Amino acid sequence: MALGLDTVGRKLLWSVALPGLLAAILGIGYFWREAHQAARNATQSEALALSEFIGTHFRMPTPQGLPPHSPVAELLRSETRLLRATAELNIVSPDGRILWSARPEEVGTRHPQAALLTASGPERSLSDAHATEVIRPLGGKECEGCHVGAAMRPLGVLHLRVTEPVVHRELTEALGGGLVAVLVLGTMLIIATGVSLHLFLTRPLRRLTAAMRRAEEGDFLVRAEVRGTDEISRLGSAFNAMLARITSMKAEEIDTHRDLQVTKWKLSLKEELEERIAELALLFDVARSVNSTIELSELLSRITQMVPERLHIPHFSTMLVNPDGVLEIKSTFPADPALDGMTFQIGEGACGRAAETHRAVYVPDVTDPSSVFARRALLPGHEVGALLCVPMVHMNSVLGVLNFRRPEVASFAPEELELLSAVADQVATAVKNAMLHAEAVKLTMTDPLTGLPNRRHLFARLELEVARAQRFGSPVSILMVDIDHFKKLNDAAGHRAGDDTLRRVCDVLRARVRKVDTLARYGGEEFMLVLSQVSKEDAYEVAEKLRRAVAEAPQLAAPTQPGGHITVSIGVASIPADASIQDTLVDCADAALYASKRGGRNRVTCYESGMELHPGRERGLSRPNDPSSPTPSVAKA
Repeated sequence: MALGLDTVGRKLLWSVALPGLLAAILGIGYFWREAHQAARNATQSEALALSEFIGTHFRMPTPQGLPPHSPVAELLRSETRLLRATAELNIVSPDGRILWSARPEEVGTRHPQAALLTASGPERSLSDAHATEVIRPLGGKECEGCHVGAAMRPLGVLHLRVTEPVVHRELTEALGGGLVAVLVLGTMLIIATGVSLHLFLTRPLRRLTAAMRRAEEGDFLVRAEVRGTDEISRLGSAFNAMLARITSMKAEEIDTHRDLQVTKWKLSLKEELEERIAELALLFDVARSVNSTIELSELLSRITQMVPERLHIPHFSTMLVNPDGVLEIKSTFPADPALDGMTFQIGEGACGRAAETHRAVYVPDVTDPSSVFARRALLPGHEVGALLCVPMVHMNSVLGVLNFRRPEVASFAPEELELLSAVADQVATAVKNAMLHAEAVKLTMTDPLTGLPNRRHLFARLELEVARAQRFGSPVSILMVDIDHFKKLNDAAGHRAGDDTLRRVCDVLRARVRKVDTLARYGGEEFMLVLSQVSKEDAYEVAEKLRRAVAEAPQLAAPTQPGGHITVSIGVASIPADASIQDTLVDCADAALYASKRGGRNRVTCYESGMELHPGRERGLSRPNDPSSPTPSVAKA
């Protein structure tokens, strides 16, 4: 039989037979050890008693006419039972010669172990597995009567070796035979018990286990074989009853599963419908929100706040294509001023690629080295997670890019890509409308020839500056600038050369004014500069600087003009030094400009009281060539 413990029968067999066999072997071994120890002790005691017995014969008196110690010689020649147990018995002299021996042929010879036997020392006994050896020195005070000086030196040595008793060897053989018999009987018992357990326990359990394994694999129609009325048979009957119940439950489960699948299908349709309704609601909210304003900055602010909140996107940014043709970040969520104004070239990074291809670019993991966009420019903070860049395209023109990022890898579902693309289309339409509105507003507020603010924007700005000066008591100054002999230039070189001269003068003036100041085209060849919080004296210095810049600009050389160069005349007026209201301020500056014209041109004149009353100056709040102007003009000189 195999020694494995993979069945219940073998476990029972080894749990019963093996302990019994080990107990029998250990019991026989214990009794053998005790018998061996008792035999050794008996042999040692017998050897010591025999040595004592022989030693007493040396002290016995010797009869008249016999050699000394003749009783010892008679004892050694006798056939007593004690002497028959000895393997060796010798009386050795101090020089190692055998004086008496149980073997007469050895008398007079030198003992092979003479050095060991004649060594000084007390009586000693040595025992091994089969014999006991006794070495006993002879002599002492009791021998002083026969041997002079016997107490001072040894007279000889009694060497005795007694072998193991025959009964001990027989007992050892009997115990060995008993051990073999125990092993044979134990083996037969194990075989008989194993066969019985296999027939009545292991095989029925194996059949029941096979039926259970088939049921575990899903065959609930299998039944266990039932024979008899023992515990295994009752277990098989209970298993069959359980399988019958499971079969019934399985049929019910199939019906329930089918109903559940139908219900899940209906729920999935409902959830999908709800998702579509939510997406439509989101698109409607986006369209309503972005179309409720035509201001681009407000539109971007609404998009940046609404889209991340409604779509649960933690990081969002809006990019627009600026006039230089590059993508520029306009707004971020959460707000990060450090990112505002950052630019990307078309084709640079994921956002640039989206703008270049007019298609959404999805990077599931920006840290993946196999992704080309993982090695190209990304926004700061976009180093981990998933990134989606959706372009805003209107009429095949890219307006910008919407960037969506989540910190989790591959966190955008395909359905979200479609929804975000639809959101981008809505935003693109709104952004385009806002841009068109901004462009229209710019056209109404900007002079198309020079690009400077026109008169409408100029007076709106001047009104704000005058109101601020009146409220806080701060100064505000204006410069009225007119190109000298401009009519001669038009007559000599043509109106195209005149327009080009206007643009060049505008460029020179614009390059030398502050960003907080407002330089605008007043009309014809006239410009006005509004200087915020600048006194009259400082305004004069600014006017002189501008006049010299025009007179010294090499690009303004004109052979048709007096002096061969374009020059300007400037009039300066200020609040509160010269006026307290807007209309009066403009009239004062116009009067000062007229004074510069009268004074010979190419000069700067600050307003002085009475200049506006000069008889050669046209006065009034209207101008013949521009009835909509609320300010007076300078008569051409």
